[in-house]
Amino acid sequence: MNMSESSRLIIGLRSKGWTDTEIADFILWVETGEQRYKPKQTEDDD
Repeated sequence: MNMSESSRLIIGLRSKGWTDTEIADFILWVETGEQRYKPKQTEDDD
């Protein structure tokens, strides 16, 4: 993923209401696969 793609991802997640910590943890989960960073499902998720 290049910087342009990364920037669009971050902007998109912020527009969905994600916090910077949630975004950072999501990116860490994608890159490392570590379960401690995996996003938690919320009531808003279908």
